Amino acid sequence: MSLFPYDPENIEIRLSINDGEVRAAQALRYTVFYDEYGAQPNEEMLREKRDIDEYDAIADHLVVVDKGLPKSNQIIGTYRLLRQSVAQKHGRFYTSDEYDIQPLINSGTTLLELGRSCVLPAYRTRPVLQKMWEGIAHYVADHDIGMMFGCASLHGTDVNALSEQLSYLYHFHLADKNVRPKAIPERFLDMNIHPKESLDAKRVFVSLPPLIKGYIRLGASIGDGAVIDKQFNTTDVCIVMPTANITQKYLKHYERITNKVMPTDQKAAL
Repeated sequence: MSLFPYDPENIEIRLSINDGEVRAAQALRYTVFYDEYGAQPNEEMLREKRDIDEYDAIADHLVVVDKGLPKSNQIIGTYRLLRQSVAQKHGRFYTSDEYDIQPLINSGTTLLELGRSCVLPAYRTRPVLQKMWEGIAHYVADHDIGMMFGCASLHGTDVNALSEQLSYLYHFHLADKNVRPKAIPERFLDMNIHPKESLDAKRVFVSLPPLIKGYIRLGASIGDGAVIDKQFNTTDVCIVMPTANITQKYLKHYERITNKVMPTDQKAAL
């Protein structure tokens, strides 16, 4: 009998294969972001019950599939992946709406933007998270990615309630200046709210959202300044993570099944 409310043997991670799966991923995002977390949909999203934006048409969509469910609702998790070459043709990254990412672009390494990550509540478990990171590791190696980045969210827009978490990220995980994104001036929110010595680092770390804790455990750092996103009812930070910092577990897993070596571009090191 499985320890989880699903059979781990039925969980599969792959890229979406058609428009129907992208629409299913958008519907999943709507369920999590809007129904569960209280984001504010526009008229089209409310009518369609899907989270939609201009980047969906150009990005790749990593999907987590539970093959034990009926075909119509097998997609239980998703991640949106936008490569630098694709973003350049489009004109910009999604993150550029909130952060100046020129330091990342100037780094000379190949970039991948991570975004729109969500999983249904019953599947927010370590095995599913590991599957997602294995999928991202495969994608990174296939496309010779040197650096990953993207917005990650703290739930809510009450800065006082989030002040310790923001201060902790600023004092303990600020990205190196050479690759440090900075919130655009009109949206910049200073994260240096409490002095470093006043923070109980272990306690604050435990209180962080699981996704941000996962990024930090994988060696991620944080850009300067937070951004309030009123539509999504969140306070965003910018994650920066060289692919060389993906744990050896994911590197070795990939190398075993493909005989390829993951990129470890030293120019991307923090």
